[in-house]
Amino acid sequence: MPQPEPDTGGKPGVRGRPGLAALPPLSIYVHVPWCVHKCPYCDFNSHERSGELPEQAYLQALQADLEQALPDVWGRPVSTVFFGGGTPSLLSADAVDQIISLLRATLSLPPDAEITLEANPGTAEAARFQAYAQAGVNRISLGIQSFNDDKLRRLGRIHDAAQARAAIEMAQQAVERVNLDLMFALPEQTLAQCEQDLREALAFQTEHLSLYHLTLEPNTVFAKYPPPVPGDELSATMQDRVAELAAAAGLDRYEVSAYAKPGQACLHNLNYWQFGDYLGIGPGAHSKISFQNRIIRQARARMPDAWMRLAQEHTGKHIVEQRELNHQDLGFEFMLNALRLRHGVEGGLFIERTGLSLMTLLPAMRRAVDKGLLKPGLDRVQATDQGWRFLNDLQMEFLA
Repeated sequence: MPQPEPDTGGKPGVRGRPGLAALPPLSIYVHVPWCVHKCPYCDFNSHERSGELPEQAYLQALQADLEQALPDVWGRPVSTVFFGGGTPSLLSADAVDQIISLLRATLSLPPDAEITLEANPGTAEAARFQAYAQAGVNRISLGIQSFNDDKLRRLGRIHDAAQARAAIEMAQQAVERVNLDLMFALPEQTLAQCEQDLREALAFQTEHLSLYHLTLEPNTVFAKYPPPVPGDELSATMQDRVAELAAAAGLDRYEVSAYAKPGQACLHNLNYWQFGDYLGIGPGAHSKISFQNRIIRQARARMPDAWMRLAQEHTGKHIVEQRELNHQDLGFEFMLNALRLRHGVEGGLFIERTGLSLMTLLPAMRRAVDKGLLKPGLDRVQATDQGWRFLNDLQMEFLA
């Protein structure tokens, strides 16, 4: 495993590598790979599992994974924790408690740090949600997707609309902050059905909504057997209507797919979009870790059984990919994330997070400005309204 290098005082690193004056905020991502049923649109590293989960083997491997990663992040404060999946709510409350206790014992995790757990309404239990909160979870993200039973069946979800409503109420009773994941442009969805889904979600007055356009990702069932989905014009109309209704309800669209009440943005995801660091532990988890003069990316073994076996060998072989980001990587990846934010980022953040001058991106920025996709100036990097609407085109301008 790579070790932290001597402080270079923020000067350019050796061999042209970036030199960071200070390390960015650090988040922890914990991947729980199992789910009851693999949804046909899902391209995440999730694996169907019947019967009891191998919780003890998973917890032992997770501890081994974290122990081997500690030299890379030792002494750094942790700003947020996120349990993602798969379906983290398949874990027992005791297992979640053990994981959070492990993180508190080995890392600098403040008592009030944002700790999010993703949950499937089909696995929701009031007592379990309360126990998650007692363990330290203070934010629950529910994969609602729709309140229309027919659409839920088309999406392969294991819950129905009644279970979704009950899960929201359970979550709101357990924690102070709740996010709802909702999707639009669903198979054969009408504009009226899209509006009805959003109005019902807004009625719960949760602090945060994540509103995603259904995409047919490669290597999914939907990619192989595409369902009839709304065309581009109707999908765009849905997206505009979603934004209008959310704004009318007092939610700020601070990121392409994220809407929040004032002060309720997801801090974990903000750290990603602002090119902060994150340590991912668990099968298939990814990491981005900065040192004074280099930034690396890592990926863990994807298959749960292989990851559990390799992590407990303490040989580092559970990390199947590691690479150091070069100047071109850094420029593109920074813009890939930062341009998702509605108000962009200050230009100085590029220097802080990459160790490079924003001038290295000047040709690409000029092209984007000329095309009306990027606002001019170096003080703030921000997409125009057109650039935000055609975000892929804008981001590709920075792909060397």
